Amino acid sequence: MTNTETVETIDWHTGGEPFRIVPDSPAAVTGEGLTVAERRIVAMDSDDAQWVRALLCNEPRGHADMYGCFLVPPDDTEAHLGVLFWHKDGFSTACGHGTIALGAWAVASGRVPAPADGVTDVVVDVPSGRVTASVRTKAGVIEDVTFTNVPSYVCARNVPISTSRGTVTVDIAFGGAVYAVLPVSAIGLRVRPEDIASLIAVGREIRHGLSSADATEHPSDARLSGLYGTIFTEEVRPPVILAEGGRRLHHRNLTVFADGEVDRSPCGSGTSARVALLADAGELHPGDELRHESVVGSIFSARIAGRTTAHGIQAVVPAVTGTAHAIGTCRFTVDCRDALVPGFVLR
Repeated sequence: MTNTETVETIDWHTGGEPFRIVPDSPAAVTGEGLTVAERRIVAMDSDDAQWVRALLCNEPRGHADMYGCFLVPPDDTEAHLGVLFWHKDGFSTACGHGTIALGAWAVASGRVPAPADGVTDVVVDVPSGRVTASVRTKAGVIEDVTFTNVPSYVCARNVPISTSRGTVTVDIAFGGAVYAVLPVSAIGLRVRPEDIASLIAVGREIRHGLSSADATEHPSDARLSGLYGTIFTEEVRPPVILAEGGRRLHHRNLTVFADGEVDRSPCGSGTSARVALLADAGELHPGDELRHESVVGSIFSARIAGRTTAHGIQAVVPAVTGTAHAIGTCRFTVDCRDALVPGFVLR
């Protein structure tokens, strides 16, 4: 792509978190013969792909917390879509809120045919593996989407890390990406908008402090290694017994990912990591529900869809339900005289 062309996007949000879909992706990432995981590495090394990513994330066309994707061919014909997720700092390995939005878009656009009433599975290849977005429709309207993730598991418990608010211990888990998780009370804060700046600062400190930790290394694929985000959690109310059996846990979280970006949604891959941790601790069982609330009040409902092993580790298969909504289409243009292309980020 040259800097005189236009870029068209389809914009959605899931639980308040933006998801900017680029259907006509850069040629560097759409060639034949590559897996989606391999395409991510190509994108990271491609000036063309990085330029488009920066153009759509950076101001004035985006902002410091923008999120989106390039559509790419799937690994094989068993999947409907392949996708490369991106944000202002690069290309991520997983994205639950994005998978929910992709499923809704695929059905709403007619790309994947769906009945007026029922559930349609949209199979998506992402860098961390194959996932499914099960789109539930009623009278032709999308009611919700359930994202079934790759196996998720605990990497380490009680890892000490020094922060400006004292030494804390974090649990580390994989949910398609690697997360550090800790109670927000451990740093004397709350999951609320007025504490966001402080939470970003501590999230950055934890990510930097764990940058070389063995516990953030993927056991079989180095491309999935490294701490992606920090999840600050708090309990909203004690567990309640559901009428159909099982319990509902109601927690609130804020996820700080990449270099200080804040997820407005409850974070799909982060929720998956949280499900793995709660299951490992015996706090969440099959039949239970985790009601996961974001800093803006949006909700994901998560459960254990199954148990398995991954790389010899006991794991769960999380299923996360949320809603996504279309917010518009964009046709971005670039003036070749514009010295600020591909944009800038002030935070």
